[in-house]
Amino acid sequence: MILAGFSGLTLGDYAKQTGITLFIVFVSTLFAYCLGIPLGILLHITDKNGICKCRTIHGVLGISVNILRSAPFIILLVTLLPYIRKAIGTGTGNIPFIIALVIAAVPFVARMVESSLKEMDYGVIEAALAMGASKPEIIFKILLPETKISLIVGATISFSTILGYTAMAGTIGAEGLGNVAYMYGYLRNFTDAKFISLILLILIVQIFQELGMLISKKLDHRRKGE
Repeated sequence: MILAGFSGLTLGDYAKQTGITLFIVFVSTLFAYCLGIPLGILLHITDKNGICKCRTIHGVLGISVNILRSAPFIILLVTLLPYIRKAIGTGTGNIPFIIALVIAAVPFVARMVESSLKEMDYGVIEAALAMGASKPEIIFKILLPETKISLIVGATISFSTILGYTAMAGTIGAEGLGNVAYMYGYLRNFTDAKFISLILLILIVQIFQELGMLISKKLDHRRKGE
């Protein structure tokens, strides 16, 4: 039987689970960017064309990032969760899942940041160095401001990726729309749980992608008008 009855979940239930999903995604994205931006900057400036060339640091960081990025998220999640729960002293709630999401997302964010920074014309950096600009000034006054459009676009992609991770985490106990889709839609085959969860997740992605594009266009317009 392909289609089954309705789950009995109310609008309030879906609203609650949507709120939980957004909370997990926002917190995970915030911490992933707090760690991923410095890591991405470090990857960029220690590269062979960076302002702080260091083959050893770049190689170690690059390999570590690539290993974590190569691991399928669901396998990484089930591998990390027992250690995270032991470390924080609890196996309940969404905190262990958020920590695992951050660990999984940081390498992705770091590569997105590194890619954005590489779009910067190196001639501008060379000119700044020739005029005596310090390396911190180049990072915070040239690299980051000049690549902010690309960073915002990357943030919308990262948000969508982390949202997908959150939905997958719902299959092994994390709360949110992913859990609703799995517990009610897959295991119990309730039609409404499948499609409403899917529609809500798609809407969330579309809204934040459009918001990100709108912000980036406005910032780009201001920069062109200066």
